[in-house]
Amino acid sequence: MTCGFTGDGWTRLTAVALVAVPLTMALVPTASKPEEVGLSSERLQRVHEAVQRHIDAKELSGVVTLVARKGRIAHFEAQGLMDIESKKPMPKDGIFRLASMSKPITGAAVMMLVEEGKIRLTDPVSRFIPELKNLNKVAVPKPGAQAGGAGGRGGAPAAGGRGAPGTGGRGAAPDFDTVSASREITIRDLLTHGSGLVSGGLGNSMAPQRAPTDTLATFIPTLASVPLDFQPGTLWRYSGQAGFDVLSRVIEVVSGQTYEQFLKQRLFEPLGMKDSGFYPSTDGAARLVTLYSRQGGELVRNPNQDTGVSKVYFSGAGGIMTTASDYLQFAQMMLNGGQLNGKRFLSPKTIELMTSNHTGDMVNGQFGRPARGMGFGLSVQMVLDPVAADLRVGTGTYGWAGAYGCNVNIDPKENMVSIIMMQTATGPLQRDFENAVWQAIVE
Repeated sequence: MTCGFTGDGWTRLTAVALVAVPLTMALVPTASKPEEVGLSSERLQRVHEAVQRHIDAKELSGVVTLVARKGRIAHFEAQGLMDIESKKPMPKDGIFRLASMSKPITGAAVMMLVEEGKIRLTDPVSRFIPELKNLNKVAVPKPGAQAGGAGGRGGAPAAGGRGAPGTGGRGAAPDFDTVSASREITIRDLLTHGSGLVSGGLGNSMAPQRAPTDTLATFIPTLASVPLDFQPGTLWRYSGQAGFDVLSRVIEVVSGQTYEQFLKQRLFEPLGMKDSGFYPSTDGAARLVTLYSRQGGELVRNPNQDTGVSKVYFSGAGGIMTTASDYLQFAQMMLNGGQLNGKRFLSPKTIELMTSNHTGDMVNGQFGRPARGMGFGLSVQMVLDPVAADLRVGTGTYGWAGAYGCNVNIDPKENMVSIIMMQTATGPLQRDFENAVWQAIVE
């Protein structure tokens, strides 16, 4: 749906973070209080306490949390360290790798072109990428073969040299047969994770590896050799990398721009998202938060800090990096029915379409989702019944998270956006954050 500092300047949330400021002045403090937007200053302190418990337990290095309600920021705090080795405090403008929290941005970009009549949700993807006309086979187990497949998360293999065709560089014969697909995959299939393209099933063993020099234009056509994991539209299975990277390439074909250029011109610059992109600017490099993983009860620095960062391959599935305040501009635009600061990006009806359930009950229990109460829209998950899902958010809340722990909830019922940014995935902290925000609502 799915980032800190311990010095004296930030030890007390009430001293610096519990202020309500207009979104047009997102980082400028005012005398306003959370009570003006129906939140309790005292109760919001529990956000700080919840985050600090997880930092003290060495589950992650640092966190930035942000809550906006009724169009104003009511809570914005950094805790912990952005880099353990140098003991550098986490800044509120730390830059985070969003991983899959990139996907709602890509979904909105697709829908901008749908509104312009340049893309239809029912369009076969081959309309824009002819090579994918050959993406017409579905992997099925061979008689007596064990069901399953490589890569349960459905992410594309790590960048590296391309493997031999049909092996994904692994060298093992695929343990499946193929049958004809019932139809081509569509734009809607990709937006709803109903395509079966590199979705954690049998076909994953055939996924090609990406070379460091690959662009979307050179790599995406190679996916034509990959059998689908199921018949299009029949299941919800997460396509962590391939599906939304295909959408990124569709945007390039339709717009005549690289995906980086499209986002910069159509979303990032108009929304004032100055620190958003696929790689840090020269000025932003010093604010890029360090990636850590937990090993043996300790935090270990990821040896490849450039994971997912590319200046040539613009992954709309997981390649965007940004700050909490930048992402708020995008999320608030969505919450506002497609507009921010007097500029309209999408129509209210398009936002309504994006945030409606398109998948019935298929997402329930999948990919760590609750067993009940969930749905999935166009690039975002939906909380249809928070009681059934056991989540502390409002009915109709939508959003998505990333592999490194960044998470956004956009709650129309409460007119609220809540964002947590980290670079070590800590699911329990996401739930504790949601609970701390929810209990702070007093009117």
